[in-house]
Amino acid sequence: MWDDVLTGQGVSAPWGLYLHVPYCASRCGYCDFNTYTAEELGPGVSRSTYADTLIGELRLARRTLGDAPPIDTVFVGGGTPTLLGAADLVRILDVVRAEFGLADGAEVTTEANPDSIDRAGMDALLQGGFTRISFGVQSLAPHVLRALDRTHTPGRSIQALREAREAGFMHVSADLIYGTPGETDDDLRASLDGVINTGIDHLSAYALIVEPGTRLARQVARKEIPAPDDDVAADRYALVDDAASRAGMQWYEVSNWSAPGGECRHNLGYWRGADWWGAGPGAHGHVGGLRWWNVKHPSAYAARVDAGELPIDGWEQLTAHDRWLEDTLLRIRLRDGMSTRDLDAATVAQLADEALIVIDERENLVLSDQGRLLADLVVRRLTATSGPQGNAVGVGLQT
Repeated sequence: MWDDVLTGQGVSAPWGLYLHVPYCASRCGYCDFNTYTAEELGPGVSRSTYADTLIGELRLARRTLGDAPPIDTVFVGGGTPTLLGAADLVRILDVVRAEFGLADGAEVTTEANPDSIDRAGMDALLQGGFTRISFGVQSLAPHVLRALDRTHTPGRSIQALREAREAGFMHVSADLIYGTPGETDDDLRASLDGVINTGIDHLSAYALIVEPGTRLARQVARKEIPAPDDDVAADRYALVDDAASRAGMQWYEVSNWSAPGGECRHNLGYWRGADWWGAGPGAHGHVGGLRWWNVKHPSAYAARVDAGELPIDGWEQLTAHDRWLEDTLLRIRLRDGMSTRDLDAATVAQLADEALIVIDERENLVLSDQGRLLADLVVRRLTATSGPQGNAVGVGLQT
């Protein structure tokens, strides 16, 4: 059935491939991603066979899509993809190359934890065609790492980032989380200085969010730890922005900074509404306004693929208004901004008067420094009064 839904959907270049690896060595209390430890999976689901299952879906995808241009970006996320080992990750990439082809200069990224890969593994990934590696550092303060249930040490984070630079990855990224209860301004400054001084060319930084259903949410509900403070998070964001800017990294998305040319092209594809195929349990894909998502549990996923079926759990055809709304939600987060063509002029003028946005030389709406802190508010106000083709949607807004 799903073959019929997707067959004939033309893929537009540039396009990407997301590969989800759902395994983690341990469960972090703040995480609500579709990930599992060995104990949570139970018998019958093994990391050792996962690469073959993922390859099976890739071959089904190739059969379904038919002719498609070479892939421009590949992103292996999770979970902790490097728990599969470099050999399996390279083997998967070899199948991607054989089935779809890689465009000249393709960006190939894997996520990693600092303690999930060594220098030999990095060398093997490089030789196999990976060009970018993104480490989940989160913090260099030991007490913050403990609060986040991270298993690596600050020293290993610094070592891993340096090893990746020395190995020759074209791009090396570090992820940080700020606003963890118990973290101080000086903790964050030290984390920023430490990762930046390794020579990374990309930094992602996210405020800690209490996601429903997580251990962190239960701890906050029981008042075992305080909830993250929004005002503190805003101050910490300013610290991140200042440190990145002083290091020559410019924000290109609200939570991402890079040296010139170091932007994550794969994620830019998401934010700009490009096409991508999502493979793996719970992965989402999007081609030509059609969006679908895979079954979430690895055992159900493997059973579908082993039966020769696409492991799709559901799909939706986006309407013109759906696409406009998502485009607004995502593009407004980019430094490039978005066209004001379909936006209510009075709302745009009011936001500019409040110094939440600026209009650049291309007549694009761009978030100001203050607007980046209130990006969700700006989006709510714009989408309440605007719509595709400049038509107001007539939705009242309560502020």
